[in-house]
Amino acid sequence: EVQLVESGGGSVQAGGSLRLSCATSGHSYSFGCLGWFRQAPGKEREGVCYIKAGTGWQSYVESVKGRFTISQDNAKNMVYLQMDNLRPEDTAMYYCAARVASYGCSQLAADFNYWGQGTQVSVSS
Repeated sequence: EVQLVESGGGSVQAGGSLRLSCATSGHSYSFGCLGWFRQAPGKEREGVCYIKAGTGWQSYVESVKGRFTISQDNAKNMVYLQMDNLRPEDTAMYYCAARVASYGCSQLAADFNYWGQGTQVSVSS
C-alpha cells in the first residue's frame, strides 16, 4: 500500500523558515513526479510546486518563487520542501502528492495519484 507521510510543519513568525519532509513507502517503482500542495480554510487546494523525478524539472507557483525549493532524495524515498522568508499568506495545510506517470506533471491536484495526510504550517505577523 502506497503511503505518503508529511512532517516538519509548525508555527513560525513572518520571515522564518521551515523544512517539510515527505516520506514515501509501499512502492517498488519511482514516481514520475512529486509535488506539494496547500489548502487554507475556505479556499481551493493550490499547487505550490512539483519536480519531475527523471529530469529534475521543477515548477513553482509565482507567489513562492525564490522562497520555496522542492528537492528529492530517491535513495531515501523522500521529498522535501524548504520554505524561507515565510509570509502569513503561506499559512495552510501542506500536502505532498505523487504521480505515477512521468508525463503530464502539473500543479493540478487531479493529476496526482497519491496523497499524504497533510502537515499544518502557520505563519504569524
